[in-house]
This record gives sequence, C-alpha cells and structure tokens, in this order.
Amino acid sequence: MPLQDTTVPAADRDAIVAATRHWLARAVIGLNLCPFAKAVHVKEQVRYAVSDAHDVEALLRDVEDELTALAAADPAAIDTTLLIVPRMLGDFDEYNDFLYLAEQVLRGLRLEGVLQIASFHPHYRFEGSGADDIENYSNRSPYPILHLLREDSIARAVEAFPDAEDIYGRNERTLRELGHQGWRRWMEGDGEA
Repeated sequence: MPLQDTTVPAADRDAIVAATRHWLARAVIGLNLCPFAKAVHVKEQVRYAVSDAHDVEALLRDVEDELTALAAADPAAIDTTLLIVPRMLGDFDEYNDFLYLAEQVLRGLRLEGVLQIASFHPHYRFEGSGADDIENYSNRSPYPILHLLREDSIARAVEAFPDAEDIYGRNERTLRELGHQGWRRWMEGDGEA
C-alpha cells in the first residue's frame, strides 16, 4: 500500500498563512496588542511555517527544525517565526502540555537565553480568567501557534518601548472597550490595519 501524502495542500497552506497574516495585521498590529510586531511585519522579517504534523513526535521535530533555522538565520532576513499548527493541539490544555515539551527542545538545543517561545491559540485562556473573557483575545489566534522569538530582539524592543510592563494592562483596557461584538467587527475588516 503506498504511503499517504500527509502534507498540507498548497491551497490550504496559503489559506492558513493568509488567515494568520490577517490576524497579525488586524489584531496584533491593528489593535497595537504588541507594539514590537509592526516593525518586523513591515520589514517582512516574519517567517510563517505551517506544520504538517499529526502527532507529538512530528511536531517536536518541526519545533526543533524551526528553532535551529531561526537561530542560524540572519536577523535582518528572519527575525521571528510563527510555527502554525493547523492539524493538532486544538484543545487548549493539550496545547499547554505541548508547550512544556517545546521548551524542553529549546533547552536541549542550548538556545535558552537566545530564543524563546510565546503562545497563541484559538481558545487561549489566561490563568484565572473565564473562557469568554475578552482579555483572552490578546492571545487568540486563528490556529495554534508557537511564536519563536529572538531574545536580543525582545531586549531591543523593550529598550525602545520603556513602558513594556504596561502592555498587558493596556491590552485589557483596549479589549474591554472593544468588547466581543467590536472584536468580531474589527476582525472582519478587510486589508491590513
């Protein structure tokens, strides 16, 4: 019996990346949820990697490959990577469990202090928040995403934005003012913010 092709078809891959780009432009940049994101987006220094993984082992290999590639890449070309996981980790608890394993890969590669992993998920929920709390939307993405970032880039961004510790509180206020209905309308907007 021939092996079944398990790669995400090109048209699906394009749609997944387009949805992720839209989310980045409208939510993350358009609502200024992360003041550091605009520069790398405008300079096209964001790598969008779509994982074909169906199981934990395959996804861990993808995490290792993407961490290794980001560490080796010229930051002027690729400053950050969004590893998009469309075929698994739909359950938020399962996703959180996987983050622990991804962090183990980061440590195993001896990239701790060089790179870090941030988390985004369609059902993201901050500890102590309700499932429908609007504040959770600051980390809600169209697909489970492992955001691979350079520590040096974060340090430079924090220097340029001295009130970085205020980002979470500002995001809470922005999202509360917007509300669920406002969020839906905003995200349905066309084009880039």
